[in-house]
Amino acid sequence: MTLTTEAGHAGSSRRRPAPGRPVPVSTYRLQLGADLTLDDVVERVPYLADLGVTHLYLSPVLTAAPGSTHGYDVVDHSEISPVLGGREALARLRAAADERGLGMIVDIVPNHMAVPTPAWHNRELWSVLAEGAESPYANWFDVDWSAGDGALLMPVLGDRIGAVIASGDLTLERMVVPGHEDAGEVDVLRYFDHVFPVRADTVALPLSELVNRQHYRLAFWRVADEELNYRRFFDVGTLAAIRVEDPEVFDASHALILELVEDGTFDGLRIDHPDGLADPTGYLARLNEKSGGAWVAVEKILAGEEELPADWDTVGTTGYEALWRLQSTFVDPGGASPLAAVMHRIAGDTPDELPHLVDAAKREIVDGALYAEVHRLTELAAGICRDDLRLRDHTWRALEHCLIELLVAFDRYRAYVVPGEEVHRDSVEAMLAAARIARGRLSADRQETLEVLVDLLLGREAGSAGLTRGRRRDELVVRFQQTCGAVMAKGVEDTAFYRWTHDIGLCEVGGEPAQFAFSPEEFHHFAARAQWQTPVGMTTLSTHDTKRGEDTRARLGVLSELPVEWSRLVDDLRAATGAYRTTLVDGRTENIVWQTLAGTWSEHGPIEAERLEQYLLKAMREAKSRTQWTAPDEAYESAVIDLATRAIADPAVVALFEEWVQRASAGVRAATLGTKLVQLTLPGVADVYQGTEVPQLTLVDPDNRRYIDHTVLADRLERLDQGANPSDLADEKLLVTSRALRVRRDLPGTFVGAHAGYVPLAASTGHLFAFTRTDDGAPQVVTLATRLAIGLDRLGGWAGHTVALPEGRWRDVLSGRVVDGGVQPIAPLLEKLPVALFVRHEEA
Repeated sequence: MTLTTEAGHAGSSRRRPAPGRPVPVSTYRLQLGADLTLDDVVERVPYLADLGVTHLYLSPVLTAAPGSTHGYDVVDHSEISPVLGGREALARLRAAADERGLGMIVDIVPNHMAVPTPAWHNRELWSVLAEGAESPYANWFDVDWSAGDGALLMPVLGDRIGAVIASGDLTLERMVVPGHEDAGEVDVLRYFDHVFPVRADTVALPLSELVNRQHYRLAFWRVADEELNYRRFFDVGTLAAIRVEDPEVFDASHALILELVEDGTFDGLRIDHPDGLADPTGYLARLNEKSGGAWVAVEKILAGEEELPADWDTVGTTGYEALWRLQSTFVDPGGASPLAAVMHRIAGDTPDELPHLVDAAKREIVDGALYAEVHRLTELAAGICRDDLRLRDHTWRALEHCLIELLVAFDRYRAYVVPGEEVHRDSVEAMLAAARIARGRLSADRQETLEVLVDLLLGREAGSAGLTRGRRRDELVVRFQQTCGAVMAKGVEDTAFYRWTHDIGLCEVGGEPAQFAFSPEEFHHFAARAQWQTPVGMTTLSTHDTKRGEDTRARLGVLSELPVEWSRLVDDLRAATGAYRTTLVDGRTENIVWQTLAGTWSEHGPIEAERLEQYLLKAMREAKSRTQWTAPDEAYESAVIDLATRAIADPAVVALFEEWVQRASAGVRAATLGTKLVQLTLPGVADVYQGTEVPQLTLVDPDNRRYIDHTVLADRLERLDQGANPSDLADEKLLVTSRALRVRRDLPGTFVGAHAGYVPLAASTGHLFAFTRTDDGAPQVVTLATRLAIGLDRLGGWAGHTVALPEGRWRDVLSGRVVDGGVQPIAPLLEKLPVALFVRHEEA
């Protein structure tokens, strides 16, 4: 079922597609790759249609760098990836989807392209390497040609350039370059698997001079963090930003995707990381125009109470703001202090330390991985000041200090300042709030420089009278915002969130772990606001980027319901592993180990040792406290991995966790089913990440992108559809997911229609989360979910508690029970499952 938009809906017109354009009712995310091609998805279409989704949600389909496991490293915007099956396979998938009434949306990557190995796979980049600033594609990439003597920095060498030349590892060869066969044999420079073009007029030169005369500068890989002269994706040097703000680049890089939207292959688009763009507002406006107002959702992290910019042409985000709030609504606030005590005992961190930890992590990133970006900002600001007599005494170093403090203090991904346009009040307030914090950290002689810098960043008059615009001033405004996002992502999510161990399940992409729990009332308010502001934006519980899957986080949330018992368990685990838990293992990482085992240990036992090892290695290196990707401490890493892998094979540890799994099972069951049902019935387009229709105890990528055997899931669903009772939690979650998706499909107007609504229901206990979805004011669907089941049991269960159902007759699609509206006792409604999904029942 695909709903089309209609005129006369509530809320902003920017938050819905154009009239007549399809609106997904639900989506199912599929991670494409060599082990899941487009033809493989064709085989899964019958199952996904039976599951109840309305749209397939494909990861990027354009040709990516060789060996890509995710598709975000695009090298060719004009081609559907041959690895995935090409254009023909996409057409077969579209036909199969049409046959079962399914639509399709696709993930696209406007912010960057791959710097592949070899470089010839990216035709546009190869041209720039060959011809430099004279290349017809020079405007594609965000290169500062004034830096690096006009040469594009290529930091790919394993040693400094002098040593590489002396070793003979860099050689001049002749070859026919794949994809460039028309040129015949050409001269190239080869460094192992790396190949680069050679300027024809330099071939006869000695090697060292030849290397020095190219349009690119080959350099030691460590140079990238200090001297990089092209904008990249965060700190990833192999992903070079492209300038889609240039209409020519936009048109060329979007032509195929827009063609596929126009011909109906795709019904909508998911936009990867728009905060990295020079002008996300302008980009989305152009995309809206060129796509005819298609459904477009953006991967956007909203910090705290931040709201999506009102002038963005998008239906909303991909759902991180709903994810963390929903997850935290199923966390017991009473567990905050006891779990903080565990953290302090093991890791030494106090409950109020998170802001300081975030601050320190952001400083490390600014001074390290993103130094090149900060340096470029400082050069821009210093150049502006040098050329204006009234600003000339603001020194390079003073400007650098002020920029660093602003970047560290800035609490969101972007300020949304567009050069030459009026700055929105929220953006001004965000900038001034950061400036107030920065001011308190700067010496008195830097205060005036900070004021000048803030004026420049807000596009205000600064220096000589009337000066607000100029190439460098505009560039400074834009680049500062692009850098803010990188500092937030790398400093907070990819560093601080691997150091903070209060409850690691709260340290999620877009999360706010400082707010340990969310009350039902707060969540109802959020959901009602979402119904008005972003009624067809996405909701989700798991994505390809989440640090832990929804089921892992649900198990970690139960720690808050059993904090005293968890504290004892940690003490017992430490005693049991004392013989092989060495002093090399620091407290923060040890706390992560125990919680990771709690989040991934099921009735079937612990996570596989290989998966655990891969996760811990990534967690330790991302934390950057004792080891990191660029400077690994092998002794430390081995000590941690040895502790974890020996622990899961230790009979004493196994016995302790088996007891824990049994003790926590009621809470895990309620949280697993409750969060899923609530997410699937909230305002917005509900997304199911592949395989999460049953419990998936996954960790950060690549663990969460593992192959999913859909034939097993199809068999399980068929048994349930034939009337079999659920035999385990996997059956129960599949039942909840499929029935909720089918209700959405059958009643699209209730969930994504122009007159859909969300109304909380009154209950006599906070252990029940209840609401109704309405269509034109009439209740059509009721969701009931148990919160904090362990605490509920301690209070005697549902005895005496009631919920006020809307008037009429209601049938629970999960149990088949039919009940009357009005005030009803809760216990009979949740007799079989800790959740219920009622639809209006019409008597035959």
